[in-house]
Amino acid sequence: MPLETTIQPPAVAAPAATRTEARERAARNRRFTVQGARVLVLAAFLGLWEFCARNGVIDPFNFSQPSKIWSQIWLWITHGTAQGSLGEQIAYTLYEAMTGWVVGVVGGVLLGIALGRIRFLADVLGPYIKVLNAIPRIVLAPIFLIWFGLGPASKIASAVVLVFFPVFFNAFQGAREVDRNLVANARILGANNRRVTLQVVIPAATTWIFTSLHVSFGFALIGAIVGEYIGATKGLGLMVAAAQGTFNAAGVYAAMTILAVVALFTEGLLTFAEKRLFRWKPADAGDGR
Repeated sequence: MPLETTIQPPAVAAPAATRTEARERAARNRRFTVQGARVLVLAAFLGLWEFCARNGVIDPFNFSQPSKIWSQIWLWITHGTAQGSLGEQIAYTLYEAMTGWVVGVVGGVLLGIALGRIRFLADVLGPYIKVLNAIPRIVLAPIFLIWFGLGPASKIASAVVLVFFPVFFNAFQGAREVDRNLVANARILGANNRRVTLQVVIPAATTWIFTSLHVSFGFALIGAIVGEYIGATKGLGLMVAAAQGTFNAAGVYAAMTILAVVALFTEGLLTFAEKRLFRWKPADAGDGR
């Protein structure tokens, strides 16, 4: 009788697969635990706030309470605001913030890379940029209101000046921190200054630039909101000013809550785009993801 031979799989395959599954399961459990802890912290904070307001520990007129804030948001959703529908106010503020963010990012990246690559240009313009950076940029909002009026242009200008400088300094530093060996190797292979900038410097500075994008969009929202608060015809900042003018604490907190949700949503989009763009980078062991 012929002998049957049974081929056994490598002994290390099963343990390796088991270890991979265990790591994935542990990472999944940790994500659930973190999300659950976040929800509990928020629920505890809101519950304590509601309890203190209902029992007179804090003044509900000044501090409001979560139930009234939710009622105000729901009223805006169902019946609109004094300035129009809630969606229109959000879209108006987002338009101003996004436009100012794009203009500020493009200007900051271009000028930052240029000054990082051209030392003569950095020596000439450096002192002026430092002086402009030292000016409290929030105080420019009234000037922009005088120049550009109550329309979106003044809010876009406020967003641009807040976004430009963090992006510029990160792009400038990223261009300066490029590995000199990479630049030297590119030149040995015959690359001119333009190709070195486009194919070596900008890709190397991308991580620096993306780091500034997360912070700068928050600055863009601040610029738009401050501009609307000072003077506007629409927007979330105008809603905050109107609620404050009528001593409606719930309205102020409600508008701030909507703004926080919008900021978190856009931050999530930026994080998603960054992960897609930098899929080649290994995950940081300490980031918790």
